[in-house]
Amino acid sequence: MFINVLLIMEFSLVDPCGVADVSNRDNCVSLPSRATKTIGSVQMVLSNYGAERTDAATSLNAKEMQQAYEIRAVLEEVGGRAAARALKGNTAALRRGLDSMRAAFFRRDLDSFVEHDIAFHRNILLASQNAVLLRVWDSLAVDLRIRALIGKISGDFPELVESHRPIVDALDKGLGREAGLLLRNHVETVLEFLKKSESDSEFHKILRNDLEDAKEVHRAFFPQENLLIPGLTCETFCRPARGIGGDYYDFLPLQADRWGIAVGDVCGKGIGAALLMASLQASLRAQAMHAHSDLATLIADVHRLVLAASPKHLYASLFYAEYDPATRILRYVNAGHSAPIVLRWEFGRCEVFHLEPSGTTLGLLESSQFSSRAFQLEKDDLLVAYTDGITESENASGESWGKERLETLLRGCHDRTPGQIVRRILDEVSGFAENRPQVDDMALVVVCVQDDAARGSR
Repeated sequence: MFINVLLIMEFSLVDPCGVADVSNRDNCVSLPSRATKTIGSVQMVLSNYGAERTDAATSLNAKEMQQAYEIRAVLEEVGGRAAARALKGNTAALRRGLDSMRAAFFRRDLDSFVEHDIAFHRNILLASQNAVLLRVWDSLAVDLRIRALIGKISGDFPELVESHRPIVDALDKGLGREAGLLLRNHVETVLEFLKKSESDSEFHKILRNDLEDAKEVHRAFFPQENLLIPGLTCETFCRPARGIGGDYYDFLPLQADRWGIAVGDVCGKGIGAALLMASLQASLRAQAMHAHSDLATLIADVHRLVLAASPKHLYASLFYAEYDPATRILRYVNAGHSAPIVLRWEFGRCEVFHLEPSGTTLGLLESSQFSSRAFQLEKDDLLVAYTDGITESENASGESWGKERLETLLRGCHDRTPGQIVRRILDEVSGFAENRPQVDDMALVVVCVQDDAARGSR
């Protein structure tokens, strides 16, 4: 259908004298009969194309839209050639329309721009006094297609607006052939913008698919099975701000029945942070699985690996501990991470301990040094490790939820299970932020110490 319309318009509407006005009988005596045949042919070809005018125009089917604009390019070239005679020295209305388009552009008023753009091009067709062109315009639903398309190419407005000026100049001088070519070029430029928009959309589709694959890989970094750690009951939570991110937690079964517990936070968000997080996790696992006597040396080795593998602007905080179920001793290194909290309830009171940093963040300074510490856990102790996405969640006033609110909440969690505690923290943070969008990655690990014989699960 599309090819037929182009052939009919290009070879039937333009007469041998180079004049596209089918009503001008003085220029070519054979034109009236040809015009009559042309009208019938075009109407027949477009009968189905324009039957569902509104639906076709607003469906934004890329192939149909491109075909319609290719037809429109020919239509406007023919119309421009014919209109030049009537518009020579008589383009004041077109210039006012162009000024109105410019004004709408500066106001970023798409609706107003579209109205003036439609009027501009239709007035040229009216000046051609060619009934066939107007019928094809209406059959193609050009006005509706312009409305549907304009939002897709609004980023190219400046070039689109100013491409009207040389058209007006050529028409004002009566240069029909030049005006026609400029009109055709204008429409073809819009078509190229459309193709670029569709290409970008396809790129974004591919990107979204890749991101979904990345999310699957990202989830695989976290422990998948229900871990049974002697003497501990655990609950975890991790939610990136952008689908994937740099916060993470991990549990590592080690030699001599010990368990490694890690909570990390890579600066930044998104794919870059996730890549560094993956590097950090792989480095930590590789070092921790080998026999080692000192956690400070282990973390120093991890630091050197991260420093060598990451850009200078990316770094990570890390809390890494090794728990011995037989003694309940927790040995740890805190490399610049938010201090985990240990709560102990005895004799009706709650004592709070903070496992403060014992070294700088990883991957930042070559001269970083680390020291290890030990903490004696007791039955019913509660250990809470988290990333700053929890405590730095903000309300509408820009106020952070903060460590004090977290600690106050935890003091009231005696006899709560780790799962209940995680849910309560998340509910409090969400309520404080008034359900505003999450802006930072979040990770949370809650561990309760049980009887020696008890076995917990994550």
